[in-house]
Amino acid sequence: MALGASREAATQFSGSDGRFAPSPTGPLHVGNLRTALLAWLFARSAGARFLVRVEDLDRSRVRPGMEEAQLAELRAIGLDWEGPVVRQSERMALYEQTLEGLGEAGLLYPCYCTRAEIRAAVLAPHGISASDRYPGTCRELSAKERTEKEASRRPPALRLRAENIRVGFEDRLLGDCQGHVDDFVVRRNDGAPAYQLAVVADDAAQGVGEVVRGADLLDSTPRQILLQRLLGLPEPRYAHVPLVLGPDGRRLAKRHGAVTLADRGALGECPQEVLAWMARSLGLAGRGEKRTLADLLSRFDPGRLPPEPTIWSPGV
Repeated sequence: MALGASREAATQFSGSDGRFAPSPTGPLHVGNLRTALLAWLFARSAGARFLVRVEDLDRSRVRPGMEEAQLAELRAIGLDWEGPVVRQSERMALYEQTLEGLGEAGLLYPCYCTRAEIRAAVLAPHGISASDRYPGTCRELSAKERTEKEASRRPPALRLRAENIRVGFEDRLLGDCQGHVDDFVVRRNDGAPAYQLAVVADDAAQGVGEVVRGADLLDSTPRQILLQRLLGLPEPRYAHVPLVLGPDGRRLAKRHGAVTLADRGALGECPQEVLAWMARSLGLAGRGEKRTLADLLSRFDPGRLPPEPTIWSPGV
């Protein structure tokens, strides 16, 4: 099985083309911006393209004007990208094509579990806990059981028959990584393609050869690699970069105070000062240095990135 159009697109570009793919649900905080900076540095240091994709499939959470605001924030710290911005909401035909291929191969089955269970397992692309892993409730329903489920008029999601396979890969920063893959959702019960399926189809169609993203998404990678293999798509390289955490050790969020460019601006900091903090946190600049992106690129070495998360400490 193969996604012909996506494979053709993938062969046109560098094997190190990278991307940043925010969801337009709120302003980007300094942790998001630092991940974007790293994705840009990985791509540019390899002489590759850098792309931006807006992951706006969950329309209930998309906030008006946020896409434009996020793009402005990326530009404010100096990042540039090739080509037009791609929006997932405009690519439904690609996702349907991908689902059809999986269905024709007998790899999908309907799941009638509650919407709350599906959302807990699939919707938020922020890692997968053990409690989120699907126990296979609907995998082998009898004809009678399926008829009863259908009579409830609850629309089913579609899950991939993964059979708890173990998938391994080599992460550029973390080394050997492995994980078991459960029967995860590829189409939600509201008919929308799930995050795992959409991101795989998009990366292939855009020719992304290297995925640089936060370490909180590490658990999603075995699922995505399995889909790539089942669909006959190229497997990009992966680099899961350390997060920025709040002083309480939790992933940085608005609860931690002034963490966006607008917040910092209200305190008298310009975007270049925020960029300087990010550069120091990555070992690319010393205290008091305000380096340009060209300076950071000349110093960038993935092998020398700090392996541990950074605690957000403005002014340090």
